[in-house]
Amino acid sequence: MLINSLNRCWLLATVARRFSSANLKSVSMQKINYDRFVNALSARRKPSPIRELTKLYASAPAGTIFLAGGIPNGSTFPFSQMTVELKDGSSLKISGKTMENALQYQPTPGYPALIHQLKKFQSEVHKLKELFWMKNDLLVSTGSQDALCKALEMSLEEGDPILVQEPIYPGTSAIIRPLNAKMVPIAQDEEGIIPSALEDVLSTFGTAEEVSAKSNGVPKLLYLNSTGANPTGATISTLRKKEIYKIVCEYNLVIMEDDPYYFLHFEEQDPVSFLSMDVEGRVLRFDSFSKILSSGLRIGFVTGPKDLVHRIELHTQASTMHTSAFSQVVVSTLLEEWGSAKLQQHFKSIQKFYKDKRDCMLAAADKHLKGLAEWNVPKAGMFLWIRVPGIADTKKLITEGGILHGVILVPGKDFLCTDDAKSQYFRASYTVASPQDIDKGFERLANLIREENK
Repeated sequence: MLINSLNRCWLLATVARRFSSANLKSVSMQKINYDRFVNALSARRKPSPIRELTKLYASAPAGTIFLAGGIPNGSTFPFSQMTVELKDGSSLKISGKTMENALQYQPTPGYPALIHQLKKFQSEVHKLKELFWMKNDLLVSTGSQDALCKALEMSLEEGDPILVQEPIYPGTSAIIRPLNAKMVPIAQDEEGIIPSALEDVLSTFGTAEEVSAKSNGVPKLLYLNSTGANPTGATISTLRKKEIYKIVCEYNLVIMEDDPYYFLHFEEQDPVSFLSMDVEGRVLRFDSFSKILSSGLRIGFVTGPKDLVHRIELHTQASTMHTSAFSQVVVSTLLEEWGSAKLQQHFKSIQKFYKDKRDCMLAAADKHLKGLAEWNVPKAGMFLWIRVPGIADTKKLITEGGILHGVILVPGKDFLCTDDAKSQYFRASYTVASPQDIDKGFERLANLIREENK
């Protein structure tokens, strides 16, 4: 285990000093001006009158005569009904009005039945209060990255600094780089981003009051993975999340909580999310069904302040119009068929599946890499983040040597904010390979490291 003793000391020292139940109550309840988080391009977006009419069409009472939209007549579609066979032997039959909905345009925020189910789902999972949905909303996206991309494009101006965990998921940096925004890295340890590091970086831009008051040249967003981070596997503890949230409030930031591995944790209790502790409207949370139902269905959803979710909706109106109705109806029908209890049972089964896979990779690492490399035990997610102390940068080792030795991994350099930075790490995924292949792959990796160290 790699344990950062300095960070442990910091944690013990700051718990009493900076955080208590009183601290949460002391967080200001100021009304947020969300214009701070919307760039000029996004501010110019206006609602599409046709898309707004689609909302009316979807919710119109019986007897309403709809002569407005250019909606194709469903009777011309060749599809009649669909039966989806499930692995437990049951099946989902989609027909009649439900099949019509699957084949037809839907409102941009999502298929109404699914929106209702997801709001209930979020309320139960994150223990949201009844009044939450008065100020917040939810939009279905084509995978969570679709919503994340639109949210970043909504907020970032050229040259804007954005606070990000480092190492960072490359899909996120691929969004940020073309926007010419500046990624400002926040260091992580085995428990995710370090609050003291976050505050130290923010202090370089001015005091909390100065940063809060500015609209340009200061960070306004903090991007992070809460659970089983990609690539480190780190999960931010509840105590640390509370400290981070307090800092975010002080500096007038919005947290982009990208949490696709939330249900792939290996603990008894579900993690406490930033969304669940948000009392000021400072969290945009990005969820995904890709890791728990199907990656090919491309169903994700974003939850957060209405002002910001509405802006993402306007972007969607002008691009995809809405996420595949076909996929939305399949997911909605499954959620209706299963109910909350069976869905939770499914989550538990995949948690056990991936925990067993993780343990298999840890056993292979202990067998083949001990003395050659170092790693932490991930509490969630799909990845083992491995450090090779004797090598300054693993890029050549992994991309060239790995392929020659018949094992493919991802070098740590690919997860850094700066192109010319070096990394002693690489990422291994335990999700797909068999136990035999994991063992064989790590044996090959060990031989590769030994050859490099000669």
